[in-house]
Amino acid sequence: MTTSATTDRPATPTDAGHVDVLIVGAGVSGIGVAHHLREAFPDRSFAILEAQDARGGTWWTHQFPGARSDSDLFTYGYRHKPWRGPSIAAGGAILEYLDEVIQEDDLADKIHYRHRVTAADFSSAEHRWTVDVVREDTGEELRYTTDFLWMCSGYYKHDEPYTPEWPGMDRFRGPIVHPQSWPKDLDYAGKKVVVIGSGATAATVVPNTAKTAAHVTMVQRSPSYWFAAPTVHELAATLEPLDLPAEWTHEILRRQYIQQLDWLATTGKDDPDQLHEFLIEGIRPLLPEGTDIEKHFTPTYRPWQQRIAFVPDGDMFERMREGKVSIVTDTIEEFTERGVRLGSGEELEADVIVTATGFRLSAFADVPFRVDEEAVDFRTKVTWRGLMISDVPNMAYAFGYFRHSWTLRVDLVADVVERIMRHMDESGLHTVTPKLRPTDADMPLRPWSDLDNFNPGYVQRSQDRMFGQGDREPWLHMHEHDVDRVELPKADIEDGLTYS
Repeated sequence: MTTSATTDRPATPTDAGHVDVLIVGAGVSGIGVAHHLREAFPDRSFAILEAQDARGGTWWTHQFPGARSDSDLFTYGYRHKPWRGPSIAAGGAILEYLDEVIQEDDLADKIHYRHRVTAADFSSAEHRWTVDVVREDTGEELRYTTDFLWMCSGYYKHDEPYTPEWPGMDRFRGPIVHPQSWPKDLDYAGKKVVVIGSGATAATVVPNTAKTAAHVTMVQRSPSYWFAAPTVHELAATLEPLDLPAEWTHEILRRQYIQQLDWLATTGKDDPDQLHEFLIEGIRPLLPEGTDIEKHFTPTYRPWQQRIAFVPDGDMFERMREGKVSIVTDTIEEFTERGVRLGSGEELEADVIVTATGFRLSAFADVPFRVDEEAVDFRTKVTWRGLMISDVPNMAYAFGYFRHSWTLRVDLVADVVERIMRHMDESGLHTVTPKLRPTDADMPLRPWSDLDNFNPGYVQRSQDRMFGQGDREPWLHMHEHDVDRVELPKADIEDGLTYS
């Protein structure tokens, strides 16, 4: 991620006013931290800027057939608000949940849609950020000022999905679509569909399009790990007749899922062979007889080195047993008029091709940042505990987990930022800036993500564009939840932070 380029300022932007806190992004992160602000600082003013047409972030962007969570909603839901539905939920249900939070916290008039941030400048003399915005619907240029900037824009480009360039793509006679920009009028009923990719998105697109398509073929360069999770946890079914308060059920299931995710993450690191066997044997009885498990379902990486594709109630495998879905493990040589030609020479015919090929990472929404007129090159910076950036004052960011539910970390991050804000209020301080200590002068700058720990394509493609981390606290991130939930609540908010 490089945001060092300068941006020409509009000559006469419209003054949009000043707020104590400016939140960028109205997805699960932005709405979540807005709740924390409402609760902890009811007298503090804030606004939320959202570039898209509506709330929801990823759940507004992804409107492909069957879009659903691949994390359970008892941990993906907020700590403060019980989830009352099934463990795995469709995107529409998640949006309804977010709407309830917006209504309960009276956030509707705080969210400004179609407001894209184009630049952010911090002035040490004024102790504040100047944030330039363009309205996507009118082109009007606005200027906000704020004491504290909180980036909650997610981690990928919503309007620019990642699609590799294959030879002959212009020759294919049918539509080529990416799930991130799915056309509402796409007709695939009774047609042959080829889906390229085998990650979490493909695990949703494939079984759902197969309901009406003539046939769906999933083409994967290499296999992924899969897990057939029940839509309704068996513990939830046990608790239902007890008529417990929703808060109790939420907390019990939340703890149960956290325990399961901790086991997966720990076992994947400490005993990958055991987890490999657990995952493979879990899907073996669900696959059609004669399936080549070694070829199609045995990855080259260890379990949890990439996300596991969760399959609610095994719907993917059910479609395979019905003969509606098939899997091909091969490379793509080129697109043809009728489909795709594989490395083996085989041609797969298709009426529609879906490129479920991943994201383009975009931390901080690719906004150009400046501090005292000097452009910030995030590639030279390190993270402070995965929630602030070295030498960037009064700015926090919400970044969740890749293995656990994203929202679990958003709540923990908000708790730390709340402690920092209270400390500043009580001490009459205006700025907080992560600064390397004298003992960190020779600290090596390590990559944003350790590829031996987590190495999906979208992370590998972004390594040279992202901020880094050090080799010691508090300059580390990418911890698992079992570490963060202990360490973040007791994090020393003066260690590595300079106040003035």
